[in-house]
Amino acid sequence: MTAQQKSQALLIYLILASLFIASLVTSNLIFQKFFYWYPFDITVFDTKLFEVSVGLLPYPITFLITDIISEVYGKAKANQMVIAGIFASFFSLGIIYVSKHAPATEWSQVNDATFTHVFGAAPLAVLASMLAYLFAQFVDIRVYHFWKSYTKGKHLWLRNNFSTFSSQFIDTLTVLVLLCLFDIIEWNKFWGLLISGVLFKIIVAAFDTPLLYITVYFFRKKFNLKPGEEIPNFDS
Repeated sequence: MTAQQKSQALLIYLILASLFIASLVTSNLIFQKFFYWYPFDITVFDTKLFEVSVGLLPYPITFLITDIISEVYGKAKANQMVIAGIFASFFSLGIIYVSKHAPATEWSQVNDATFTHVFGAAPLAVLASMLAYLFAQFVDIRVYHFWKSYTKGKHLWLRNNFSTFSSQFIDTLTVLVLLCLFDIIEWNKFWGLLISGVLFKIIVAAFDTPLLYITVYFFRKKFNLKPGEEIPNFDS
């Protein structure tokens, strides 16, 4: 690669990593609001399908970006991005903790009670999400590269969906167990939210496959990459 191409590859990597971290941190901050999407009138374990957290809206973006980085930049760069996301999330947890204990003024439009009600569970949520995220993202990367190696760089749709489906299930299961243990969510909602969350993520993951193909095609054309080929280390 030329020096200019390395500079462009680095810039694109930083942009994708920024979107990844922003999506991750945002999902941890907004998770307490639940919304409904009723394409089917189905109730699963006394929970309507789909009643899911708004935190699920940005979270699938992280898995799409992980697959893009894994495909184009390689396993090492994907792992570095995941670790950066962990640090960013714990940093946001610290800011929330300090902000919660800073006394509000009398004229503040958000008083202490409101702030605590909205963000009070955030530190526990971030902790639960981080444990789930740590398992899920590293599983996603390893499963992705297993199928990439096994298929010799072919069948992009297969490694994208297989890695995402398995990691999303692990993520949803782990975070729900922890949130129930922390009494943030009642146990009687566990199975309904688990099924709704996993199915919702699978649907989103299926729709992101064309986006992955388009993005990978862009990278291959811009950097003259063969199918399955990764961008050389641009740090050197």
